[in-house]
Amino acid sequence: MNIKQTSEFRVANARNTVADLLGREPRGLRDIAVYDASGRPSVIRVASMVDGRPFPTLFWLVDPALNLAIDRLEAGGAIAAIQHQVDHSGELREAMISDHRRHRRLRDSFLTAEEYRSLKESGMFAALCQRGIGGISEPTRVRCLHTWYAAHLVVPNAVGQLIHEKLTSSQGA
Repeated sequence: MNIKQTSEFRVANARNTVADLLGREPRGLRDIAVYDASGRPSVIRVASMVDGRPFPTLFWLVDPALNLAIDRLEAGGAIAAIQHQVDHSGELREAMISDHRRHRRLRDSFLTAEEYRSLKESGMFAALCQRGIGGISEPTRVRCLHTWYAAHLVVPNAVGQLIHEKLTSSQGA
């Protein structure tokens, strides 16, 4: 079985579970990127084109417990707190820029020839290339913690590590 067949097999077996976790039919589902300890999908990989339009969010968090924990972090002001850290650390800003660059390369590696051609022909490829983790176009801005953490669970990143530390410390509280 090759890689494409393997991911198609995983998607076919997990589609109903992912739909239950999302509360809707998944659009653009390409693969299960991360499973939790019990074998349920935690992070899915989404196509870079969904319904004929660019979709820059490569990884989507579907784990309900993690989503709730991150919802609570966001409600408690974690986005502003992390942004404050970023604004006061050149090292963290550089790490974020590097993380976005690496994420774009990874996303590009998953583009099918058909998606690439369609994006180029429609003039939308450049717009996709300007978007990093979670579709962010401003590389040192912190927005949705869910997308940062989903990406972090697949390939560690600086903001995802900060989120992980906050999740870990909130569980101990």
